[in-house]
Amino acid sequence: MKNKIRYLRKELNMSQAELGERIKVSRQTINAIENDKYDPTLSLAFKLAKEFNITVDELFS
Repeated sequence: MKNKIRYLRKELNMSQAELGERIKVSRQTINAIENDKYDPTLSLAFKLAKEFNITVDELFS
């Protein structure tokens, strides 16, 4: 599942660690999601979408 997390995070000049702290997951989890090595749970997907103020559908394609 492709996602726009890396792009959106960099647009906000945010590190993986910062994003992880904001949504209560590790930097390694953010890295794994960005590199398509881990599919987030539905609740985590909603947290990510909320953080970027977009829908889950917009975040993942």
